[in-house]
Amino acid sequence: MEKEIIRIKRIKGELRVPSDKSISHRSVILTSMADGVSTVKNFLKAGDTLTTINVYRKLGVKIEENGGLIKVLGRGLKGFVEPDDVLDMGNSGTTTRLTLGVLAGQEFFSVMTGDGSLRKRPMGRVTQPLRNMNADIDGRNRGSLLPISVRGSKLKGISFFNEKASAQVKSALIIAGMNAEGETVIEEPFKSRDHTEKMLQFMGAPITVSEGDVYRVTIKTTERLNPIDVEVPADPSSAAFFAAAALIVPDSSLILKEVLVNPTRDGFFRKLQEMGADIRYENVREKTGEIVADIHVNYSPHLRGIKVERKDIPSMVDEIPVFAVVATQVEGETVITGASELRVKESDRIKAVVENLRNVGVVVEELEDGMIIKGKQKIKGGYVDSYKDHRIAMAFSILGLISEEGIKIKDADCAYISYPEFFEHLQSVVER
Repeated sequence: MEKEIIRIKRIKGELRVPSDKSISHRSVILTSMADGVSTVKNFLKAGDTLTTINVYRKLGVKIEENGGLIKVLGRGLKGFVEPDDVLDMGNSGTTTRLTLGVLAGQEFFSVMTGDGSLRKRPMGRVTQPLRNMNADIDGRNRGSLLPISVRGSKLKGISFFNEKASAQVKSALIIAGMNAEGETVIEEPFKSRDHTEKMLQFMGAPITVSEGDVYRVTIKTTERLNPIDVEVPADPSSAAFFAAAALIVPDSSLILKEVLVNPTRDGFFRKLQEMGADIRYENVREKTGEIVADIHVNYSPHLRGIKVERKDIPSMVDEIPVFAVVATQVEGETVITGASELRVKESDRIKAVVENLRNVGVVVEELEDGMIIKGKQKIKGGYVDSYKDHRIAMAFSILGLISEEGIKIKDADCAYISYPEFFEHLQSVVER
């Protein structure tokens, strides 16, 4: 579906964006491993998270929905059943990588595949350390690309340095570590999103974390996990698009309700504040161990260019495309480096952002691990390709709001992957 976004007058109002994708995934995956019934309130119903529900049902988990409340009848740490068909992971890297950690310690055989995009994404970063734990894994390109087969085996704990600070790798190893003999220690140079650790602590897992020169997680052999009640907050990655719009569209003011502001996830908002953005956290509170706030954003005409470096990336990796959109409207230049991980997302997001910015008249320089964006640029408008990547489609929709001639986006309906109501919500807060 092609979509055209045209210039608007302002953004005004309040919005509760969809629930957090990362926590929604984990609220099903981890509670499936508990003994007893867990409930999940405000579960995100989008392409990727519905994939997780479908996969875990095929692994024998009873998952019911009643009046918007999801009930998960956990099967225990090793109680899953052998699927009678190949598991389809759709477009979801999170489902795939975390489920590799689950399946490695079960006592059966399984195969997983995904769509064309997911079959190109690197899985060796998870399968290799799992093999070091004695997992029996095979697949295309020596088990680094889907389809991948897993024959459950007796796992042993390892020590692993998570150099890329990937939360998906960390989570897969923590999950496998619960079913492994001994203890598993994962260290990373910068703390990646920590929802797995937080949720497992709530569930009574023998998991400890420490922060110093490196971030360290230790998980020991786990006998059982307690069921829990999860209330999923609003997704900061989804909120980022509307915050960006309010910042760059003149005379705008927006309140984003119940947003997750976990420090491993709110780097986008903190970096915007460093640029001089009028962004305030209000009504800060805690829900199921996670920090939540209402975020008040006002139009900020005097933003200035800054540097985003490798240490900043883990807490804002999904927001880089829309951050680049904001950077076109600041004084001076914005330099983004250390973001090579964007090359292996749903699309090559560095290439996609740079090419599409050029398509609408923006001066930008592509780097191997990022980009340099010149500020205070007029957005002429034109045609952009989403590369069927939801975050590219939504980022350039925001840029269309200040374009002179409008921006047409190819395959804009891919926003469904993480934000099915994106275009309806956009309509609800714009004034023309």
